[in-house]
Amino acid sequence: MVETEFMKSIKLKEATLSFYKVPLKKRFALAISRGVRSYSENLFVRYECEGLVGWGEAAPGKSEGADTPEAIQEQLERFVASGIEGEALHSLYDRSRAMNIAPCAYVALDTALWDWKAKKAGLPLNELLGIPRAQTPTSVTIGINPPEVVKERVPLLLDGTTVKSLKIKLGAPAGLEVDKAMFEQVVQSTRDYEVQLRVDANGGWSLEQAKQMLPWLAERGVDYIEQPLKEGAEQQLENLYADRVLPIYVDESCRFAANIPSFAHCVDGVNMKLMKCGGITEALRIIATAKAFGLKTMIGCMSETSVAIAAAASISGIIDHIDLDSHYNLNPDPASGAPLLDGVTLPVYQAGHGGMLKPEYYA
Repeated sequence: MVETEFMKSIKLKEATLSFYKVPLKKRFALAISRGVRSYSENLFVRYECEGLVGWGEAAPGKSEGADTPEAIQEQLERFVASGIEGEALHSLYDRSRAMNIAPCAYVALDTALWDWKAKKAGLPLNELLGIPRAQTPTSVTIGINPPEVVKERVPLLLDGTTVKSLKIKLGAPAGLEVDKAMFEQVVQSTRDYEVQLRVDANGGWSLEQAKQMLPWLAERGVDYIEQPLKEGAEQQLENLYADRVLPIYVDESCRFAANIPSFAHCVDGVNMKLMKCGGITEALRIIATAKAFGLKTMIGCMSETSVAIAAAASISGIIDHIDLDSHYNLNPDPASGAPLLDGVTLPVYQAGHGGMLKPEYYA
């Protein structure tokens, strides 16, 4: 049974903007250092103009400034009322920041407009932007779980798939022994698979815990560590970075391109999320800024469907590490456009970013 709720349509001078709220159910509940999530509701934007439709998606987030679909819609209505037609996408983005529109809200409009712009040009979005098709495999995530669950979960994620990398969530509130027990089981359970292992602590460690865990994880073949320290503790990164044995990436600490100069000297790379930065417009700025400082780049996701994932995958051809997997954990994914092909999350090859809400969810 389709449970989409049509929220509202707004008539602009030459376009129509429609909002749809869609419940998302996860195949496996995702536990990270800050909590557990098995269900969410996202807001989808349909921008129709000149017979062409652009799709965008917003995943609510309290730390991103809008924690419900209704709050996202209210902010987008307020923004659209200021006028959007005929404006450059970069100018619109800058105005959204000036108006304090939450990034996790503005992303829906930003990606819908980029989708429409590419369709207007008759090009896949990556080609419109001069970005090659993605070739780097995506990681697939395992949340914080006891070893017995990990033992069951790994085959479910890997058997019969082309998955080549696993990202393991650590930073368990119960402490490092729980993290170590879980990770040891991951190592044991993946011995018969050819997969790379990465770790994301989601800011769940203190500086001293991070100093213990990095060499321990390096000995077990981990590629890199993401967000070892909590957001707000960036001043401690320099201490951790000095003797690091694994590359360090920041995620929650990097929301916008302007954040990067303050910690560029003490990290190896940055992770961007469209929901965190506000869309493709700012993600491109993050990539450019990171490269200017000699940093590696990563792109991740929150609780997103194929609409937002396809938009992110459209720019992933110039990004070093890919974590675009949330739609694979939905039951069902109400959208289409970002399949897994030989381990790589690729947008469907067509004009636009490739993602769209399935017709049964909005028609």
